[in-house]
Amino acid sequence: MPAGATEWHAALRNAARRFAEEEVAPLAAALDEEERYPEALYRRLAGAGLFGVSVPEALGGAGADVLAYALVMEELSRGYASVADQVGLVELLGTLLTEHGTPAQQERYLRPLLRAERRCAYALTEAEAGSDLAGLRTQARRDGDGWLLEGAKLWIHNAPVADFAAVLARTDPAAGHRGMSIFLVDLDSAGVTRDRKERKMGQRASPVGGLRFEGVRLPAGAMLGQEGRGFHMMMSVLDKGRVGIAALALGILRAALEESIDYARQRRQFGQPIADFQAVQWMIADMAKDAHAARLMVHHAARVLDEGRRATLEASMAKCFASDAAVARTADAVQIHGGSGYIRGVRVERLYRDAKITQIYEGTNQIQRMIMARTLLA
Repeated sequence: MPAGATEWHAALRNAARRFAEEEVAPLAAALDEEERYPEALYRRLAGAGLFGVSVPEALGGAGADVLAYALVMEELSRGYASVADQVGLVELLGTLLTEHGTPAQQERYLRPLLRAERRCAYALTEAEAGSDLAGLRTQARRDGDGWLLEGAKLWIHNAPVADFAAVLARTDPAAGHRGMSIFLVDLDSAGVTRDRKERKMGQRASPVGGLRFEGVRLPAGAMLGQEGRGFHMMMSVLDKGRVGIAALALGILRAALEESIDYARQRRQFGQPIADFQAVQWMIADMAKDAHAARLMVHHAARVLDEGRRATLEASMAKCFASDAAVARTADAVQIHGGSGYIRGVRVERLYRDAKITQIYEGTNQIQRMIMARTLLA
């Protein structure tokens, strides 16, 4: 356990580990093959108290801290990254609703979300607005006491299955970042359509698709937080989000290391286990080294957030390092497994595919390097 962790942290981590080993891992291969959203699994996950880890108990969460969230993400991702990805999505929406939601919004959206009774989407990305939100085109115009929403989003997690979405839209096109607001949109509303479900390379049980909003009428109570503060609110949860993705990448790397050690001990070539060959030993040593370093970075960034300080630099470093390491070392795991590692259904083949997206979502690693450089040189 990391420095500063308590018996309570250990208990929560162990609960996540048991759930991952008993409930998640046995389903991972089938979920990947079928690209299936495991709704019943998420109900059990919520029942185990693993949705909304840092949401206060009074609002239906576990009332834990960011370190506990990171521990849970690592363990669940070791079972299957798609499941951890869903926990991360609930954590981000849960944090926004906790910090900015009205009591009515928390009752309507947050509590059923944490019970896995409602499914959420985080609708930010557009065709010309991914890393560069200045390209955001979705708009919400005043319409009497409410709003009229127009626009389109793509590559949105849970868009094919979500019941509601937190949608970032322009409410004052002339105000730049200060003219964006967040709206809670029920996706069965008139004027909402879903584009096709995308077929992804990895994390295939975490569905992605597009959303279109054509004259969607929203009541005044649909706005989350203050008008014009949407960009700031979205950005305020990204440090926690990046710690979560770093922990998810770490879980993938850890699974690859464990699979590689087991395989290297069993597989024999030239009359001896391949674990006896220095080339294999060095790849396993590099996996263990990077996993250890990533874990230290993740836990440090989490502790900075738990101390109430900004962790933009630390979170970007952890996310960038852990995801780069996950991609590089799962490639090594495939190499250690040789031809069998390239076959669908072998665990390291899936881990390799699941790792790649961690370099892209929650801010690409090129953006993370820009953030690090700007912070250091400011």
